[in-house]
Amino acid sequence: MAPSQATAEVFMTAFKALPSKEQNTFLARLLKDASWREDIIDIAIALKRHREKTKSFRGFLQSMGKG
Repeated sequence: MAPSQATAEVFMTAFKALPSKEQNTFLARLLKDASWREDIIDIAIALKRHREKTKSFRGFLQSMGKG
């Protein structure tokens, strides 16, 4: 396991050990930071859509009526 993965595992274990109210407080504070919030949203979208077929840029432009 890479050091960054080990660190992430330690943080995740500590987070899961927190009571629900403290987990929510931590997440709310994390999401108050605009940069973190945008990153978390981007990651969530990527995870949700990772199985979708990709579309060429040309195909995207055509679907937008610009190509």
